[in-house]
Amino acid sequence: MKSVLRYSIVGLVLVLIFAVGCSKPPTEELNAAKSAVDAVAPEASKYVAKDVKKLNDDLQAAQNKINAKNYKQAKEILVRVKADAETLKATLPQKKEEAKNNAIAAQDAAKTAVADAKALLAKAPKGKGSKADIEAMKADIKGLEESLPELQSLIDTEDYAAATEKANAIKEKAAAVSDQINQALEKVGAKPKAETTK
Repeated sequence: MKSVLRYSIVGLVLVLIFAVGCSKPPTEELNAAKSAVDAVAPEASKYVAKDVKKLNDDLQAAQNKINAKNYKQAKEILVRVKADAETLKATLPQKKEEAKNNAIAAQDAAKTAVADAKALLAKAPKGKGSKADIEAMKADIKGLEESLPELQSLIDTEDYAAATEKANAIKEKAAAVSDQINQALEKVGAKPKAETTK
């Protein structure tokens, strides 16, 4: 009976030691994950901001688990964050090239949309009541044309996300002007001469 009791006490002591050992905050893992994220975030933010946001969100989730003393789950999240940050760093050159290609494609689409709108405006029906509308559309197109060089500046400074976003906005505005002109042409029974670039 004494030996059974002794083994039970030894077993209980081992369980307590193990539990105390596991209830230590994962400081090492937290520092390693933060370092991995810090090493990739500044550059990655320019090309894949959403990936960096996810890393930071996961870091915050781990911190919340640490605050709740749920160290096991926190450690699992931190190990994953470190691995994800390292993977992102390894694939960054490829992602950067993709972002650049997307920005250039968006720039080309914006230029085409502006050129299409300008060509269509020359065919817009002129008549009583349409002069003010035509002047307004001319001003819109002029403004869009003037904003095109900024796209190249953004691409040159490798701000591909901003370039893509701005190019898409220009394209949408140019398409909206083209739609207005097409509607005016339809009203007077003329056939639209250029297709809207969507």
